[in-house]
Amino acid sequence: MNLGELEKLVLQHIWDTGPVDAKQAFAHFEKNRGGTLNTIQSTLDRLFKKGLLSREKHGHAYIYKAAINRNAFIGQLINNITNDFGATKENPLLAAFSSLSSDLDNEQLDELERLIEEKRAASRAGNAK
Repeated sequence: MNLGELEKLVLQHIWDTGPVDAKQAFAHFEKNRGGTLNTIQSTLDRLFKKGLLSREKHGHAYIYKAAINRNAFIGQLINNITNDFGATKENPLLAAFSSLSSDLDNEQLDELERLIEEKRAASRAGNAK
């Protein structure tokens, strides 16, 4: 999925602050980067159409909130990228993580190990049912 610079910024803003309407988002970005209310409204609508935001009508305005959490979205991006480079003998997703792990410090590696063990435990619990 291709996202423009403003789409990324708006999505980050909503993940960081929670639901917003177009005027609230515009007020935030007007201070930080300029632009128009119309541009923000269009950006919110594009993110909604891409399935990244949900919206609910309140009076005359829509309230937008994230339809997917940040970690799930990043996971989808990584999975899409690895699938784009096709299947090889080596699993591209595992190869990517192996390559990235050389840039991680011990604390980050410990956290990754903890998350993997958490997934294994959940998988074992699911298989036991």
